[in-house]
Amino acid sequence: MQVLTIEDLRAFLVAEFSQVADEFDLLRLTPDGIEVKLNVGDRHLRPGGTVSGPTMFSLADVAIYLAILARIGPVALAVTTSASIDFLRKPAAGVDLVATARILKLGRVLAVGDVLIYSEGGTDPVARASMTYSIPPGR
Repeated sequence: MQVLTIEDLRAFLVAEFSQVADEFDLLRLTPDGIEVKLNVGDRHLRPGGTVSGPTMFSLADVAIYLAILARIGPVALAVTTSASIDFLRKPAAGVDLVATARILKLGRVLAVGDVLIYSEGGTDPVARASMTYSIPPGR
């Protein structure tokens, strides 16, 4: 069940995370998740010109967070409790990244999801993440 729209999620990002809100484009909500694009810039690159691991982790974390909020509402204090990421291949140089996040389980206090990250236009994922979020009581 969707509670927030793409526009609601964008407004939430601007209000609560203004320091990074302009780095992400929310592409579409899906029946079980969301697609989020990271606008890759020089600040996201490591030596050799590839996107850094922490940048890809950030994209995965933001995507799952927004997928959860789309279903439970604007709960700013939902937090990551567990995360695992596999870096599968080097992202394409000079290309934005797109994360496809999917909620696997949305419970009363925990949400579990996975994320596949692609170089925009690519067909093979560059990273895969699994994340669990704690949802505060009283949402």
